[in-house]
Amino acid sequence: MAQATHPQILFASDLRRGETLLLGESGWVRDPRRALVARDAASGADLLRRGEADLAKNRVVDVYLADVEVGEDGVPSPLHYREKRRLAGPSVRPDLFADPEEPSR
Repeated sequence: MAQATHPQILFASDLRRGETLLLGESGWVRDPRRALVARDAASGADLLRRGEADLAKNRVVDVYLADVEVGEDGVPSPLHYREKRRLAGPSVRPDLFADPEEPSR
């Protein structure tokens, strides 16, 4: 198996809330400090398999590996803008959207 160029973490979106999730030791997390980091192609493939299993169970959507650099503090930081933006939170104002639980008027 080929060596990964950069360490990677697994991203997904929560199917119900749309929140950005990362695969952690015991499931999906929101905090990048708790994300599992794949340092080679084999561990990246393992993370992807685990994510795709939850995708098949309709727990998450948009499962993919993203390149990161790991700081001296051990925290992975995405190398690409898309993932940096996703970790920063929503780019829209959620208060402007209707509550899906509230009936329309």
